[in-house]
Amino acid sequence: MSDRYTLDDLLYLMQRLRDPQHGCPWDLEQDFASIVPHTLEEAYEVADAIAMQDYPQLSGELGDLLFQVVYYAQLGREAGHFDWEQVVDGITRKLVRRHPHVFPDGNLHTPAGTLAIEADQVKQRWEEIKAEERAEKAAQPQQLSLLDDVPAALPALSRAQKLQKRAASAGFDWSEAAPVVAKLSEEMDEIREAIAEGDQQAVAEEVGDFLFCAVNLARHLKVDAETALRDGNAKFERRFRYIEDQLAQAGESIEQAGLARLDQLWDEAKRAGL
Repeated sequence: MSDRYTLDDLLYLMQRLRDPQHGCPWDLEQDFASIVPHTLEEAYEVADAIAMQDYPQLSGELGDLLFQVVYYAQLGREAGHFDWEQVVDGITRKLVRRHPHVFPDGNLHTPAGTLAIEADQVKQRWEEIKAEERAEKAAQPQQLSLLDDVPAALPALSRAQKLQKRAASAGFDWSEAAPVVAKLSEEMDEIREAIAEGDQQAVAEEVGDFLFCAVNLARHLKVDAETALRDGNAKFERRFRYIEDQLAQAGESIEQAGLARLDQLWDEAKRAGL
């Protein structure tokens, strides 16, 4: 069996793909923006493999995601913005800085076990350091918003949770879940009012408020909203497929079955633990 390829080999492969004379025509056409959809797709495929606990598949998906980072690094090198070494150096320095409880003197090679710290202190210090970093980035700190670096391209549920968490770091938050439950009920009432008024734009706005509040409740209950909805999607899919299978076995058409029959099969799927 031949020796395994290394990260250096992957970096070399990327250079070959982007070689102006002998590279891959498709790869040569790509730029930062055109690669973004592929990066998002690969990240979701990583999440799917984890959700299915398919670890052999996860290994391959992580490779695909790593290749995306290598791709951006190559594009950055060609444009003179940055290179792979700067990417690695930057993340390493940032993580050393954000973990003073592990690297108390700011040195990556600090001997382990030289400083103990509680988990709550770690979280608090992490937020403090990130706030310091955001302030350092701002040319005019007085105009800096806490929300400035929350990526707009995040999935909506994840972004809502991150926006809320960032606001909470400044004290803009309820201290417990009960008021959030009450707010969720209030948002539902506002949806009903908008429906009664026949104002579709208001309906859409109120539904958005309801979803944002639902994410807030999930956060207070220490539930990741994006993961919870992914799990909910998977549950719906399992139960709907059960309905399709049962109807197919009975020689019935799902279009002709009727809602009562579909509800009956849905309840069967629930009782079956699907």
